[in-house]
Amino acid sequence: MPARPTVLLAPITVTPSKPLTPSHLKGLFWADVMLRATAQLADVTFRYSHTTYHPTEQTLGFWEFLDRTQGDTDYGGLTEEEIGELYVRYRAEGHTPTARELRPYAEAVERNGFVHPAGARVLRLWTEHYRRLGITDPGLLAHQPPGHGLEEMIDTLVTSGMCLDQRHLGGPVYLDATRFGLPLRQIVTPDGRPNYLACALRELLPLAARHDEVVMLYDRDLDPDYQLLERVLSRHGTTVHRVPIGRVPIDGKVTSARHGGWQGYTVDALLRSVGDDHDPETVRLGMRLYFIAGLGPGQSESFRHDLLRKSLNRAAQLLRRAADAPPTEPGGLPRLLAPHRRDHSHVDPYRLASSLLGRGRLPGRDLLTTVFL
Repeated sequence: MPARPTVLLAPITVTPSKPLTPSHLKGLFWADVMLRATAQLADVTFRYSHTTYHPTEQTLGFWEFLDRTQGDTDYGGLTEEEIGELYVRYRAEGHTPTARELRPYAEAVERNGFVHPAGARVLRLWTEHYRRLGITDPGLLAHQPPGHGLEEMIDTLVTSGMCLDQRHLGGPVYLDATRFGLPLRQIVTPDGRPNYLACALRELLPLAARHDEVVMLYDRDLDPDYQLLERVLSRHGTTVHRVPIGRVPIDGKVTSARHGGWQGYTVDALLRSVGDDHDPETVRLGMRLYFIAGLGPGQSESFRHDLLRKSLNRAAQLLRRAADAPPTEPGGLPRLLAPHRRDHSHVDPYRLASSLLGRGRLPGRDLLTTVFL
């Protein structure tokens, strides 16, 4: 019997500084369905570590802003929205903290796994959202440091000929994939601050070589950086797949959560809009049908409450019909999922979720329970 392929599934993380929005939910549902479906066909490592990305200026700068402007605030009773409003204020302030100001936070993250109380509060709230929506918890509250330190990651890139380190001249560190027609990309500032791409390399470089396939799900706007990641990781003989996912427009506009505008569209607000009209299983399945099959991989369709309710009604129908469906024969579930892989090891969530919307579909209860609920 042939060995099962090994797959590293590495979705982009959401910074715990604001509420989960429709764009965030879309990415989380895509990753969750891909994980659960692919696990029936391959040995999957799911890597989603907030610890890895805390050292970015985006996160450390927000923590410095909170301590500088809010003092000894007790964040334990604040909502995601209240913390998110503080984040919007931080981004609007326009102050770029110095390396000296951020160094104590960076050292605390690296040495002790420090998480600011505001970030810890958001992560605790997210664990409850994950539970209600049936999303696999990747260890939101766990300390999960990357396999490489910053210097080890840079040394690995230098050895592979894909790094331009100018720190000895007082300059930055660049990821160099110019031989592939890609531009130089700064990953560490002259004063030693890593960006998101540097953190991703610390995480993925030691993991990629141990897997047959790496799958990266990410915001479509970050495609240039993920093209670079693909080039670096594939040099180790691993097959790399990029899965860009578009954001969800609100009233026709795609905006970053840093600017606000998510009021009324947070997870709490969406769940309140559903009310008590549907049971938890219907909500879990209906949300996945809408955010995966309904919105698709692009970002041309704005969020619509009426279409979400339509997906919930469709989910209720599927669950009722699944109760009458005959059980899947032994080994049948992998055979049902395999056609949705295309030419790779991982299952395509869009193809799989869309297949449930066809007329005459009678999915078995085991498929829904294993992958969607």
